[in-house]
Amino acid sequence: MAGGVDGMAGDDGSGGGGSRGGGNGEDEIQIQIAGSSKPETSTHGTAPQNSHTKNWQWWLMVALNIFFLIAGQTASTLLGRFYYNQGGNSKWMSTFVQTAGFPVLFIVLFLFRSKSTQTITSSPEISGTKITLIYIVLGLLIAADDLMYSYGLLYLPVSTYSLICASQLAFNAVFSYFLNDQKFTPFIFNSVILLTFSAALLGVDEDTQGTNGLSDGKYTLGFVLTLGASATYSLILSLMQVAFEKVIKRETFSVVLNMQIYTALVATIASPIGLFASGEWKTLQGEMHAFGSGRVSYVMTLLWTAVSWQIASVGVVGLIFVVSSLFSNVINTLALPIIPVFAVIFFHDKMDGVKIIAMLMAIWGFISYGYQLYVNDKKSRKTSVSVEENS
Repeated sequence: MAGGVDGMAGDDGSGGGGSRGGGNGEDEIQIQIAGSSKPETSTHGTAPQNSHTKNWQWWLMVALNIFFLIAGQTASTLLGRFYYNQGGNSKWMSTFVQTAGFPVLFIVLFLFRSKSTQTITSSPEISGTKITLIYIVLGLLIAADDLMYSYGLLYLPVSTYSLICASQLAFNAVFSYFLNDQKFTPFIFNSVILLTFSAALLGVDEDTQGTNGLSDGKYTLGFVLTLGASATYSLILSLMQVAFEKVIKRETFSVVLNMQIYTALVATIASPIGLFASGEWKTLQGEMHAFGSGRVSYVMTLLWTAVSWQIASVGVVGLIFVVSSLFSNVINTLALPIIPVFAVIFFHDKMDGVKIIAMLMAIWGFISYGYQLYVNDKKSRKTSVSVEENS
C-alpha cells in the first residue's frame, strides 16, 4: 500500500532470490552497514558469549525495524483517513505527503556513507543518463500509484481499503513470475487464490457500499483504483528488481537507499505539478481554515503523515539489510490486515461478517506465502552449508 515505501523493496517478494549474503565482501559490508548481521554459528573459534551477543543484537534490530514498518504504515494510513474525515479533500495533497518526507532519508545515508562507499569501488560503472531515466520512470509510476491510493482512501472505509491493499502480495507473485523468473509453487498459488477471493468478497459486499454517505459509484471507483494501485505497486517492485539485476548490477545499502530517495524526489516534484494542473491548489487555503480540528491540526496532520511514511521506509530498508528484501515485503503486507482493527477503534468502521472472512482469508494467504519463503530460506541455507563444507 503505500507510496512511502514503494521505492525501498528492491525485490519481487515472491519467494526466491531475495536473500543477501552471497559470500562476497560487498555483501558482508552491506549487512554490517544495516547495523547487524544474521546470527551464525562461529567456525573460527569465536567465543560463545560473542555469538550470543550478536544473536541478541540481530533480533533487536529485526524487532525494531518491524516496529518502524508496521507503526509507520499504520499511522500514515490512519492519519490519511483523519485528513479526509476532518474536511480535507485534496487528492494531490494526500499524494504529495506520501513521498515529501524523503529528505529524512538523507540523514540515514549520511550516517552510513563512510562505510557504504567501500562497496562501490569494485562495482561496474553505470551511465548517469540511464540511471536518471530509471529514477524518472519509476518516480512517475510512484506518483501515479500514490494518487490512486489517495482516491481509494477517500472513497473507502480504512478497513476495506487495507484489506484490498493486501492483494498486492498476489500481484507480486504474478509480476515476478513474468518479469523476475520466479516459480509458482502450490503455496504461492494458494496465496494468490486466497487474496484474490478476499478482495473479490469486498468488491461484491453490498453492506460496505455507500458507507459514509458515498454513492455506489464512488465506492466502485475507490475499489477499482485501490486494486489498480496494489497492482501498480507490485509492478514497481518487480521493475526495481529488474533494474538492480540487469542495469545497476548491485544492491548495496547506499544503492537501495538512493533508489528510494531519488524516485521519491521525482514523485514529490510530480505531485505539486498535478496539484496546480488540477486546480486543487485554489481550495487549500479554504480547506485549512475549514478543517474540523483547526488550522494547526491541519498542518500537523500533513506533517506527521509525511513523517510516518518515512518511518515505514526506514523499517523497510532496515529489514532488507538485516534480514532480506523478501522478509521486508512480507512484513509490509502483514501490516495490512492489522490496520482494520485500529480503524474500528478510531473511526468506528463497520466490521461485518464479510470483512471478517475477508481478513481471515488475507491472513491465511499471508501465512501460505510466508511459509513458502521459509521453505526457500531453509533450502538456501542447506545449499550454503554444503558449499562451505565442500570448499
